[in-house]
Amino acid sequence: MQILYSMSRDKKLGYDEALQQYRINVRQSFELYLYTLLQLIRIAEYAEQDATNRSAKLLPTEEDLNFSNKLGNNDLIHSVSQNEGFNRLVRHFKLGDKIDEDKTRQVYTEFSKTDEYKAFILNNSTTPDDQRQILLGLYKHCMSNEMFSDQVEDNFPLWIDDESLIIGAIKKTIKALPAAADFYEEFRPPLETTVEFGEVLFKIVNESDEELLRIIEPTLKNWDAERVAVMDMILLKMALCELMYFPTIPTKVTLNEFVEISKMYSTDKSKDFINGILDRLMKQLNKEGKIKKEGRGLQE
Repeated sequence: MQILYSMSRDKKLGYDEALQQYRINVRQSFELYLYTLLQLIRIAEYAEQDATNRSAKLLPTEEDLNFSNKLGNNDLIHSVSQNEGFNRLVRHFKLGDKIDEDKTRQVYTEFSKTDEYKAFILNNSTTPDDQRQILLGLYKHCMSNEMFSDQVEDNFPLWIDDESLIIGAIKKTIKALPAAADFYEEFRPPLETTVEFGEVLFKIVNESDEELLRIIEPTLKNWDAERVAVMDMILLKMALCELMYFPTIPTKVTLNEFVEISKMYSTDKSKDFINGILDRLMKQLNKEGKIKKEGRGLQE
């Protein structure tokens, strides 16, 4: 969708160049997952420096004396920080260069002041589940921390689009700790999604632009196609392609997903507009026999 929008705004952006940008965006989604996880690990590991600073005090408080580096020094953290495959990917994408150590310290310092963290430190019988919960708490703190979010967005401008995807992936990773040897592969964008679906959809929409517009125009009724918001028209064309050329995707899924996308990326009135036009298109295409779905219940 974003690449098609870019092509509509920049007529010099050709298909090959746009496809390459799409592939870069897909790859960066995976990089973003790795980077966010690396950041979380580095923040947790800062507890070691905190322990060193506290032990160096001439007049340590009771809190200083009771402190231990169990946030950053435990089997769960080590299962990621010492994972060969994860570290190889970090080096490959040069993700360590994107970490701001000063901001890491500041985020950790803010978290160390929370009641949740203080209670964790004072707990003398910490279980692996306690460690998972404090890591989830740390990540929740990071997500509400403007400095953390700014650092992520500075390095990955598409962070806003991928945010919900990354949040879910990081939470799932934490809950599954200690990490398996190839844990990160679960979150690598699959070829079935990015190539067999994403690239094919992009190619069809690009090549069939005029044909798709001819199908859509009669359903607009009192709307002039040129007055339809650019994003709305792109969404309609993409949805139309799914209906006509992807036999394994249920029509209801197509309708619901594109209505949801319109809520995120288009105008306030777009969801009702998209819903209405797609409903008319489905009825029209069904009548003409142009929607053919494989399997029971995929077509309504």
